[in-house]
Amino acid sequence: MDDLSDFKRQLLFEIKNMMKEFVGQPTKKWLKTHEVRKLLNISSGTMQTLRTNGTLPFKKIGNIIYYDIDDIQRMLEAKKKNVQ
Repeated sequence: MDDLSDFKRQLLFEIKNMMKEFVGQPTKKWLKTHEVRKLLNISSGTMQTLRTNGTLPFKKIGNIIYYDIDDIQRMLEAKKKNVQ
């Protein structure tokens, strides 16, 4: 169980560092699935799970799914609190 907790901490640390790269850069309010996957470095299966279980809210317009950058930030913060 400690290994899983360590893995979570390491993953969140790396995501936080990735997010720091975007500080000061203009960001879009809405991201497409492939952009979120790249940002979080997750698989399409993990992305689907986040949608299905309601962890990450989304909007679908036509056949394109969009994610609010603020929702992504809230999800990361919630995960961070769960790890501590």
